[in-house]
Amino acid sequence: MHSAEHILNQTMDRMFGCGRCVAAHIEKKKSKCDYRLEKPLSEEDTRSIEALVNEIILKDLEVRERFLNREDCEGVFDLGKLPPEAGGEIRIVEIGDYDTCPCIGPHVRSTGEIGLFRITSCDFLDNTVRIRFKLKKG
Repeated sequence: MHSAEHILNQTMDRMFGCGRCVAAHIEKKKSKCDYRLEKPLSEEDTRSIEALVNEIILKDLEVRERFLNREDCEGVFDLGKLPPEAGGEIRIVEIGDYDTCPCIGPHVRSTGEIGLFRITSCDFLDNTVRIRFKLKKG
């Protein structure tokens, strides 16, 4: 689920230029991510997001991790969401050549392990789009 969130974040930023989610709740059965946007997503937007996320998942991209000094990450990555226990050495998670970001969460070895990504609902309130999603194992 956490690797799917990374792919969704990158997809949203590429499609809408909104950056990564401003809030997320990631669970095994269902998850949600909030994005700052000026208008709600259309049904076509939702289908396009879902299709692109699944396209990336089906590419079976390798998920790698590397560790960098915090100083090397500043100015390159947003470190604002990392908890204090992340320390001076930051774990960077790379999903093929599609997404790279700091992360402390668990990840799959390759995107092919994620399963089918499905958006279950989208809401819009106060310039925030909330996307709820589930994964279905293939």
